[in-house]
Amino acid sequence: MNRVPLSPPMREDDSSDLFEDDLYFEDETLPPTGESEVTAEEADGVLYEHRRVVADKGQSPMRVDKFLMDHLGDTSRNRIQKAAEAGFIQANGQPVKSNYKVKAGDVITLMLDRPKRDWEIIPEDIPLDVVYEDDDLLVVNKPAGFVVHPGCGNFSGTLVNALAWHLRDDKRFDPNDPTVGLVHRIDKDTSGLLVIAKTPEAKTSLCHQFFVHSTRRLYNALVWGPFAEDEGTIRGNIGRNPKDRLQMTILPDDNPTGKPAVTHYRVLERLGHTTLVECRLETGRTHQIRVHMKSIGHTLFNDERYGGQEILRGERTASYRAFIHNCFELCPRQALHARTLGFRHPRTGKEMDFTSELPSDMTALLEKWRRLK
Repeated sequence: MNRVPLSPPMREDDSSDLFEDDLYFEDETLPPTGESEVTAEEADGVLYEHRRVVADKGQSPMRVDKFLMDHLGDTSRNRIQKAAEAGFIQANGQPVKSNYKVKAGDVITLMLDRPKRDWEIIPEDIPLDVVYEDDDLLVVNKPAGFVVHPGCGNFSGTLVNALAWHLRDDKRFDPNDPTVGLVHRIDKDTSGLLVIAKTPEAKTSLCHQFFVHSTRRLYNALVWGPFAEDEGTIRGNIGRNPKDRLQMTILPDDNPTGKPAVTHYRVLERLGHTTLVECRLETGRTHQIRVHMKSIGHTLFNDERYGGQEILRGERTASYRAFIHNCFELCPRQALHARTLGFRHPRTGKEMDFTSELPSDMTALLEKWRRLK
């Protein structure tokens, strides 16, 4: 795999390694094509060679988009043209547009801002909680602890492997094709609803709905601390934390790596030192709820990555410490559940809404807090 430096490196974008790392999800909306949102200039300092074709000695002049379509065979001319517009098609090491004429001996490469995967998604017989399914899509209820996508040590046993098995008889669905499949993703330790597209047309429509914020996404979260108000809105651009690469954070408005994010919340139940809240996502950024709630002093309960596994509110007695320890054992993850998902059906246009009840670990956690009041 060749790494080709860019000069000069521009901004860092998190879309490449987020796709490989389940640490960085939380209802993260995917690009409409299932591919990268960035251009070659915006990549993280390097490009990775994915495909290489050398024009033979008898090659007559031909547009590079048609040349690649003829030689690759597994993609469309439109996708090749978009790659060229983004600077990802090179001839002899230099970016070219789709109207470049390939000549004999030219080395044509497809470069992307992420490493080429060295594995393919293998169907695995893993049970799925399918809430709804038709010819265009399916909605699943993901349990906590279930990794969404292969990568970073999780090359099997994921939701995508389970989907490949579930849809193994559907000739239209290729689990290795980014134009179908996941529309958005949630963290390994977040439970709740996800929609999956079976066809490219369905994925394009659904991704567009996420992109223009017309979907309806409601989360339930148990957070540290009481609220003075009953509802509110958090606005803050989210990007990678420069002090901790495993965290996201709110960045200044003038920081180009931050992406606009909006979370609306309302109090559902006050439980003394914790509060059950409903969060409505207007945008789909990495760790959006976790980062936004922490920014206003209400870190998610038992969210280890953002400090919620510490006793942030309450007494300093041994009995209270034991109570919190028992709570952590009851719900050994961030207390976050993707409860409601709504969208317009990509083919019929019908409005569809789905609800998933709180899982048993969060239910038990809430009951324990209620008894403490």
